[in-house]
Amino acid sequence: MKKTVLVGILGMAVLSSCVSKKKYVALESDLSNTKSVLMKTQVEKEELESKMTKIEARVTEYNQKISSLQEINDSQLTAIDDVAVMSNHTKTKMRATLAKVDPSLLAEAKTMEDSINLAISYNLKQSISDEEDDVMVNIDKTVVMINISDKLLFNSGSYRVSNKAHSILGKLAEVINSEPSMEVMVEGHTDSRSINTAMFQDNWDLSVKRATSVVRLLQNKYNVDPANLIAAGRSSYLPLVDNDNKENRAKNRRTRIVIIPNLDKFFAMLDSESL
Repeated sequence: MKKTVLVGILGMAVLSSCVSKKKYVALESDLSNTKSVLMKTQVEKEELESKMTKIEARVTEYNQKISSLQEINDSQLTAIDDVAVMSNHTKTKMRATLAKVDPSLLAEAKTMEDSINLAISYNLKQSISDEEDDVMVNIDKTVVMINISDKLLFNSGSYRVSNKAHSILGKLAEVINSEPSMEVMVEGHTDSRSINTAMFQDNWDLSVKRATSVVRLLQNKYNVDPANLIAAGRSSYLPLVDNDNKENRAKNRRTRIVIIPNLDKFFAMLDSESL
C-alpha cells in the first residue's frame, strides 16, 4: 500500500515537472516573439519619426517660400522700359517727389524713364546743393551724372579745391558712402582756352589735377573708399556748349561726377522726412 502511494506521488511529481517545462518553453517562445514584435515596432516608430521630421522640414520650407512670395507680391517688382527694376513703394515715393518738381519740367517727361530721371535729379540736387545754377544733374539709364561748376570748386586757373566746395563735396560723399557698391568717376573738364604755365603744360594737365584733387578730398576728408573712385581728365574736348562766349566757357569749366546707383536704395537714401 505504501509502495503504491509512493509510486503515485512520484508519478504526479514527474507529471507536474513535465507540464511546467512545457509552459516554460511556451512562455520563452512568447517572450521571444514579443521582443521581436517590440523591436519591429521600434524600427517602424523611428522610420515614422524620420518621415515626420522630413515632412515638417518641407512644410517649413514651403511656408518660407510662401512668405517670400508674399513679400515679392507686396513690393511688386516690375521692369520699367528696360531701364530699371522698381518696387511699388519706390514708385509711390517717386510720385511724391514729382509733385514737388517744376510743372514745366514735369510736362517734358514723356516716358517712365524721363520721370525716373527727373525725380532723381530733383532729390539729388536738393540733397547736395542749394546752388541751382551751378549744379546740373542728368541721368542716362540710371547712370547719374552731376556737373558742378568750377566756380563752386576752384579758383580761376587753380586745381586746389576751395573751402566753399567742402559743403557740397561732403554731402556728395554721404550719398556715395550710403551705397558702398557704387563706382564713382570724377572727371575734370576745361574750356577751350589754352593754358601753359610752370604748373600746367596744357588743359589735359589742368583737368586731371582738378579731378585728382576732388578724389583725394573725397578719400582723405570724407572717407570714400578709394577702390570705388576713378579720376579722369577730359581737357576741353567734351564741352556742354560752344566755347564762343564768356558764359558758355564758364559752363564748360566743370567737374563731372558719374555714379551708378541702385534705384530703390537711392530713393531710400534721398528720401526726406516728409515722404
